[in-house]
Amino acid sequence: MIDDLWYKNAIIYCLDVKTFMDSNGDGVGDFEGLTRRLGYLAGIGVDAIWLLPFHPSPMRDNGYDITDFYGIHPSLGSLGDFVDFTHEAKKHGIRVLMDLVVNHTSDQHPWFKAAVKDERSKYRDWYLWSKTKPKDAHQGMVFPGVQESTWTRHPKAQAYYFHRFYKFQPDLNISNPDVQTEIQRIVGFWLELGVSGFRMDAVPFVIQRDGVRDLHAEQFRLLKNLRTFLQWRAGDAILLAEANVEPKRNFEYFGKDGERMHMMFNFFVNQHAFYALATSDVRPLTRALERTRIHHATSQWAHFMRNNDELDLGRLDEAQRQRVFQEFGPEPRMQVYGRGLRRRLSPMFEGDRRRQELAYSLMFTLPGTPVMRYGDEIGMGEDLSLKERSAVRTPMQWSTEANAGFSTAKKTVLPVISDGPFGYPRLNVADQRRDPNSLLNWTERLIRARKECPEIGWGEWRVLETSSPHVLALRYDWRNNGVVFLHNFDPKGHLVTFGAGSSEGAMLANILSGEHSHADGRGQHRVELEGYGYRWFRVGGLDYILKRSR
Repeated sequence: MIDDLWYKNAIIYCLDVKTFMDSNGDGVGDFEGLTRRLGYLAGIGVDAIWLLPFHPSPMRDNGYDITDFYGIHPSLGSLGDFVDFTHEAKKHGIRVLMDLVVNHTSDQHPWFKAAVKDERSKYRDWYLWSKTKPKDAHQGMVFPGVQESTWTRHPKAQAYYFHRFYKFQPDLNISNPDVQTEIQRIVGFWLELGVSGFRMDAVPFVIQRDGVRDLHAEQFRLLKNLRTFLQWRAGDAILLAEANVEPKRNFEYFGKDGERMHMMFNFFVNQHAFYALATSDVRPLTRALERTRIHHATSQWAHFMRNNDELDLGRLDEAQRQRVFQEFGPEPRMQVYGRGLRRRLSPMFEGDRRRQELAYSLMFTLPGTPVMRYGDEIGMGEDLSLKERSAVRTPMQWSTEANAGFSTAKKTVLPVISDGPFGYPRLNVADQRRDPNSLLNWTERLIRARKECPEIGWGEWRVLETSSPHVLALRYDWRNNGVVFLHNFDPKGHLVTFGAGSSEGAMLANILSGEHSHADGRGQHRVELEGYGYRWFRVGGLDYILKRSR
């Protein structure tokens, strides 16, 4: 059992090394550059950095097509540079999480090459093969409209191999005990180099047997075994699962007693949050929160607004999905795979600062741990001229210098956004640092406030009834302390009436400003919320907290 539940009240920041900071002028970000920016990340309050794949790769899928699980892509530095980075991160009080991508490899991986070359090779059974093309080869594609099949014939192997993702990413046969042992070796290797946890990619596919032919024969024992190995090697390391599954199945990934994944991304709440942002109706979001309520103390949701992929809306019904498309991505070029949006948060809101603050205030106060995406703290935009998900993966915008201060090279790994309201001459870290009213400084203040509210990460929560279907009210209680959060999803202001849920709630002190709210004789509060407004309240106020702590 893990003793230090640090992840319950952490601020996680996701970044891609190759698009964050270039130290040597070759146009590609690297670990030395990232190390130089640790002070910036510590300054805004980041507790853990989640690194996207950084292994050797042909880079046909942003590094998720791996050729060596034990190495560093040469353009990003060396293993020595990585160790220097984890050491410096520790000095800044920052933990390091990394992607664990073991559902598949690149077709250029030595394992796959050996499997293709010789049918008698031990690596042949490390992948999934079929002499004939299965009838279900057009089912289960992750990228519909881009993929043609999940089975592709290899002429040298004279057989079809299975791939959930692109055809250059053959799936590993996780049922093979040797593959499971190799996964543990990979985890153990990076733990020794200073990693504190893993974001496990595509977990539902990792634990399924025999590709799409047996959809419900999951190997949940594999997750428990991996968790046990992880805790044995490093007692405070964690597993964060990417598993976009129905709520009724979420808890199979956590485990009945919390013995599998420590954390999971809450895709279900994320999608209903965007529906609420599109329609101003919080009722579906409230139901989504209730359907994903956690009951085990060591389990935790990771909440996010945007991530490295498309904004997946696949868990919404067709009418709901089209409503979100209409509001945030009405043009076909803004959509992808028939289910999602390939846009950054700020452009979706047309740069409306009120909606950006509402969305991030919501993310930081949902029951779980917030996960930020690099650049969203300054409101970075997207480049829709780039293919598929690359639109939201452009380099970090540091300053008004050439290439946004990211690199001195003439050509960068991806083009830096230079034009329009989201171009780096108008939107960058340096300018926002100097502006006390900037989104960056607002985000830093919000993170500071979030860290003063451990009730969110640790406490019991409930939805409070309000007089408006446009306002979400959440209360958290932990160790005799309580906090209440209000969010108005409507562009119009509302006078909201609500009860704080206890006698101590007669007085609510605003955490973000100097105002207070006093309940009337019936125990009801009346708060005027402006359009897209939000409030953070501490129950009872500071005097009450000090009195209870004596």
